[in-house]
Amino acid sequence: MNTLFKQLCSHKNLTVAYRPRIIGAMVLALFMHHLNAQELQEQSRPRIIITADPELDDNNSLIRFLLYSSDVQVEGLIYTSSQFHWKGDGKGTKWFVPGREYARFGLDKCPCESWRWANDERFIHDAVGAYEKVYPNLKVHNSNYPSPESLKSKIRYGNIEFDGDFSSDTPGSDLIKSLILDDKPGKLFITAWGGQSTIARALKSIQDQYEYTTQWENIRAKIFRKVILLPSGDQDDTYAKYIKPVWGGIEYRQFTGGPNYGYGAQLRAKPEDASLLTPSWMKANVLDRGVLGSLYRVWGDGKQMVKGDIMDYFGITGHTDEQLRKMGYVVWMPVQPKHSWLGEGDNHTFMNMLANGLRAFEDPTYGGWGGRGTQSQNFSFNMSDTSQQAMVNVLSSVNQNQSAYPNFFPSAQHDFAARMQWSVTTKYSDANHEPNVKLEGPLHVLASPGETIRLNGKVSDPDNDKLSVKWWQFKVGTYANDVGISNASAEQCRVTIPQDAKAGQTIHLILEATDDGTPTLTRYQRVIVTVQQK
Repeated sequence: MNTLFKQLCSHKNLTVAYRPRIIGAMVLALFMHHLNAQELQEQSRPRIIITADPELDDNNSLIRFLLYSSDVQVEGLIYTSSQFHWKGDGKGTKWFVPGREYARFGLDKCPCESWRWANDERFIHDAVGAYEKVYPNLKVHNSNYPSPESLKSKIRYGNIEFDGDFSSDTPGSDLIKSLILDDKPGKLFITAWGGQSTIARALKSIQDQYEYTTQWENIRAKIFRKVILLPSGDQDDTYAKYIKPVWGGIEYRQFTGGPNYGYGAQLRAKPEDASLLTPSWMKANVLDRGVLGSLYRVWGDGKQMVKGDIMDYFGITGHTDEQLRKMGYVVWMPVQPKHSWLGEGDNHTFMNMLANGLRAFEDPTYGGWGGRGTQSQNFSFNMSDTSQQAMVNVLSSVNQNQSAYPNFFPSAQHDFAARMQWSVTTKYSDANHEPNVKLEGPLHVLASPGETIRLNGKVSDPDNDKLSVKWWQFKVGTYANDVGISNASAEQCRVTIPQDAKAGQTIHLILEATDDGTPTLTRYQRVIVTVQQK
C-alpha cells in the first residue's frame, strides 16, 4: 500500500489535475486499511509462541511473560537449544561447533556430550507450576488469565539435543508446524529466546511436505503473510544458514531504542531506572512475592540452573571476581550486590504484545515497551573479544544514545511489580490496577495541513485513584517535525497539523494516564493522524 502510494504520487504520467483525486483515494484506502487492522486488534489478542533455552534470564523473562499471559493468546511454550545450552542425545555422541562458548574464554571443553543442560530440565514446567498456584489470585485481578491446564497443554520439548541441529521432527517443531499451517485469523508471533533450530525444523518439515506439490506457492505466501519471528539474536546460526535463505519473506523483527531488560542493565543505567534494579527494590517487589518470586533469579541467590556450571556464578555471594576465577568460573560480567537485578534479556520479544494501549504489535515501526522494530538481521552472540571489559561495554551500550526514544522502563517495571503483587493478593481492593484510557472516536484520523483537530480522550481508574493525564507526540510517524498540542494536560486536546506536512505522512499522538497508586501504573491510547490532500 505505502509503496503504491509513493509511486502514484511521483508518476510522471499522472496529470496534475487527477493527481489530488488519486492521492485522496489512496489516503482513504490506507485509512480504511488501518481501521480494519484496529477492528482486528479489538477482536482478538496476538497469538504468540515462546521458544526458550534454560538460561537464567530466560527463566526470568518467562515469569514476567506468564504474568502478561492475560494480554496474549499463548500458543506454545517450547524448550529449545542454543549454542549456550544443549542436552545431547544420551548415546555418548560428542558435539563441537568452532567458535562456540565452550571454545572461547580460553576454554577447551568440547567436543562433549552436552553443554550446560540439567539432566531433567523443567524450568518451563516449574514456572507454569508456580503460575498454577497463584492463578486463583491472578483471576481476581484480570479475568483474561488462561487456565493452568491450557498453559500446560502448550508445553513441548523441541530440538534440544544439539546446538543448531534441526535434522529431526520433535514435539516442539510439530506444534509450531501445526500452528503455522492452521487457518486461524491474525498473525502468528514466534519468539526465539534461545536458538532457532526448533523453528527451523518446523519450516523444514513444511518444505519437505509441500515443496514439490501444487500447494507450495500458496503455502509459502500464507506463511510470509502470517508468521513474524521475534528473535534474541541468531544463537545457533540456523536463521543465517537455513531460515533466511529459504524463508526470507518471513518478517524478522528486532528492536532498538527501548528499555534495557538484559544482563547488566544496572551498568550506566539512568537514575530513574537504576533505582528499580537495586537489591531493596527487587526484594520488596519480586523476591518476596510468593512462589513466582521464589523462582526468579537475582545476584547472589545461591542457585544454579545446572549444578557445577562454570559459566553460572551469578548465585554465588561473598567472593570477588578474581576469587571466582580461581574457583574455576568464567567471570564475564563484574559481580553485583546480592539480590540486585540479574536480567530478563528476552523481554523485548513480547513487551510490544501487551495491551497497554500503545498497539505496538500492529506494526514494528510503532514502538512500545519492547523498543521499536528494526530491519537489521546482523545481531549475533559470537563476540571475538572475550575480555570482561569488552563484555561490559556490549552489555551497557544498550543504554547509550536512547534520548530520542521515550524511557518506558519505569512504567514497565512498576507494572511488573503490580502483577507480582496480584499473584499474592486475594482481594481486588488490596492491589493497584491500571487506568482505563480510551478515545471517543476512531484511532485513525484524517486531517489536512493547517487543520486543527480535536481529540477527545476519556480516562478512569478502577481503584478511584487520582490520575495525571498528558498528550504527547511519539516521533515514530513519517512526519518528523514537532506538532503543536493545545491543552495537552487534559483529556480533550487540540492538535494543529503543520502546513509543511505532506499527504500520506503520519503523526502518532499518545494519550497517557498515570495513577497515584502503589506502584504507580500507566496506560496509553495511540491515535494516528494520516495527512490528506487539502
